[in-house]
Amino acid sequence: MSFSASKLNFFIALNLPSAFFSGVRVKSICSEKCVVRVKNSWFNKNPFKSMYWAVQGMAAELSTGALIITKIKDLKLNISMLVVKNEGNFKKKVKDSVTFKCDQGIEIEKLLMLTKSTNEGQIIDLKTNGYNSKGELVTSFVFRWSLKSRK
Repeated sequence: MSFSASKLNFFIALNLPSAFFSGVRVKSICSEKCVVRVKNSWFNKNPFKSMYWAVQGMAAELSTGALIITKIKDLKLNISMLVVKNEGNFKKKVKDSVTFKCDQGIEIEKLLMLTKSTNEGQIIDLKTNGYNSKGELVTSFVFRWSLKSRK
């Protein structure tokens, strides 16, 4: 069973209400990449009328985590996942919208298969870049994910 953007957005509404109400939405997902977008609105802005950094972080994390979740489900694996570290780099204020793109799906799949075959925990750093509506890089995040087989 493969996840679609609409299924993931339904999952967000049910399980991540703060992200849903902040406007975080999966725009597309395939085996190689995930694209997540969030618009600046009165609900997610800071006092400087730009998007609050934590909202950007939710969208960024989802662009990496959704790839892992879909790979785990598609490959029918029993693997847990957890963010163990993250860092963000902010280059410009987000005044309209930001679109995060993570394109490390192939790397994730290889690491999941290694996790399954060795039964040892693995670590992967996933990078996602955020672009404004003009296509300018405005922010980037790196999330370190821990992947472990469940017994």
